[in-house]
Formats: sequence, C-alpha cells, structure tokens
Amino acid sequence: MKILVTLICPLLVLKIDLASGGSRSLQHFYTGVTRGINFPEFTAVGLVDGEQFLYYDSNIRQAIPKVDWIKNNEGPEYWTRTTQIIQGNEADFKDSIGTVMQRFNQSGGIHTAQWMYGCQWNDETEATDGYSQFGYDGADFLYLDLRSTSYVAPVKEALITKQEWDGAGAKYWKNYLTQECIDWLKKYVDYGMYSLERKVPPQVSLLQTDPSSPVVCHATGFYPDKVMISWQKDGQELHEDVDVGETLSNHDGTFQKRAELKVTPDERKKNQFTCVVEHKSGDPIHMILTEEKIRTNSACTGASRQNHQSSCFKVPLLEVFIESVYNKVWWRTFHCLVLRIKLFIKLLLKSE
Repeated sequence: MKILVTLICPLLVLKIDLASGGSRSLQHFYTGVTRGINFPEFTAVGLVDGEQFLYYDSNIRQAIPKVDWIKNNEGPEYWTRTTQIIQGNEADFKDSIGTVMQRFNQSGGIHTAQWMYGCQWNDETEATDGYSQFGYDGADFLYLDLRSTSYVAPVKEALITKQEWDGAGAKYWKNYLTQECIDWLKKYVDYGMYSLERKVPPQVSLLQTDPSSPVVCHATGFYPDKVMISWQKDGQELHEDVDVGETLSNHDGTFQKRAELKVTPDERKKNQFTCVVEHKSGDPIHMILTEEKIRTNSACTGASRQNHQSSCFKVPLLEVFIESVYNKVWWRTFHCLVLRIKLFIKLLLKSE
C-alpha cells in the first residue's frame, strides 16, 4: 500500500500538544477526499508553531508560501522541489484511498483520509520528539511508535499496511522525524523568529444567536495559539453547563476560540457570570456577562429582546469551518472529528 493520508481523532495527538515554554513544532497535514463534493480532492498544509507557512491543493497544483518569512528566505528551487514532492504524494494518496475503501468493503460514498506528521523541539532543553499518524473517515488507522520503531494498527484493516511498513520503512521515518525534520524546524524558526515570537492580544466578545441559546465568549485575533477561556460565577470557575471549543485558525495567521455557557435569561440578568480569557500577550481579560455586552442577531431576525441596543453579528460558519480544515485542522482539538466531517459535508452540499 502506498502513502495513506487520513482524518484522525486527537486521542493519539494529545501527547504532542506544545503548551510548554520553549517548545517548537513543525507539522504537515495531507488530506484526501473522494469525489462528489465541491472541495479539493487533495490538500497539503505546513505549519510552524501553529502558523501556516505552506499550502497546496489539487486545484492549483502548486505549493505556495503563506507567510513572508518563508517567501523571503526560500527561492524558486525550494518551491519547485516541494511541489514535486507533494504531487508525488498526491498520486499515492488517491491510490491509497481506493485500497482502504476495498478493505472496508466500500464501493462508493464520500470518504476522507489524512496523514499527519511532524516533530517538536524544545529550544531550552534540546529535547525532541516526532510523530506520524494516519486515519480514515475520522477514525485512527495507523501510527508510528517511535520507541519501538514499529507501526501500531488500531483496526484490523490496517494490519497489512503495518506488516509492509515495519522494518526499513519504520526506521526511515524515525530517523527523518528525529533528525531531518528537526533540522528543517530549526531553520524555519530562524527564518520567522520575529513573526513567531510576536504576541497579539485577543479581542473578546459575548455572542448569542437568540435569547434562549447559550452565551458564547468568543476570543479572536490572538497569537500565539495558546489561550485559556473559562466561565466563572461569583469568582468561582464553572465546569458544568460550559462547553469550551477548539482553537481555530483565522485567515491572517491569528487564532480564535470560544466557550459556551448555558444560562437561563433570569440568571443572566443577575450579572454573576464572568468570562475570563488568559493569553501570554498580557493580563487576563475579564468580561462580565450583562445584557448590554451581548452581541446578538435577534434584532436582525426580528426576534424580541429586552435590550435592543446590542449590535447584530453574523458568523460565517462555513467559512470558519473551511479555514479550520485548511489551517488548524482537526488535530490540536479535544473532540473526535467524525461529527465534524459529517457537518462539513452537509454544509458544503447545502452551499451548492
């Protein structure tokens, strides 16, 4: 079987979360989708410290820079070589999806596959690590165990691939992830030192679609991507009735995140709830929940609301979702992706 790409639940990825100080990361995401929806059949994304620096898809068929620091430091030869490598993987990728469909006795339908690989380096301790993971239709399919230098197959359909890739293949990828990948990471960090070291504070808003829906504390425009959002009641952190979302990428290289609070209209009026946003760019932001601070689309839709001074807002859900597919994608999250894939497909079909 050739190179397989996949959508992976983040169960295996939690171990590579780079929250600690001094940690640097280089990540590559290859995504394949079967024909039938208005979306590129193949995409490739590269990120350094969570910032997208490279993009390719089967429509444009060209690797392109996404940030100035890579554009200013690598010339035409780099982009030609990178494009050729990705195009080779694209061809293997399409073959792999067909092979896996046969193993699952699937003859049609919409299916997704993705390969995620990368490395991390702590510039304070010099510790390094790497990973290579594969999945199919939102479920884990295969991953490389660096300690044993062998592949692990969570499902029986991946056993053939494990047998083919163990041995020389596993050794090659272990060496690449722990040596060559680290060299590239250090080079990229040196290129983008100013950009990657910058700190941009979040903009915080309280949003609500209608008076009966949860109140959303939305933080956006921040960099780097590490942020903590919590809801408090009378100074005590809440865990029940709170749903914290994943961190998503914005088109400009910054990030966004949201935390929902289920609260009744009567409770909301008591001004007992506070959203707290913590980011390394400055002191924590405390946003007290009051009727005046909630931005809603109620006035736009004609729904009644006690306070009509709150401004209307529109959330481009499809655009935000696609942005997360391209950039942050799926793996720095804490929820399984199966439902996200189904929602994504529904949104795309609905938009046509």
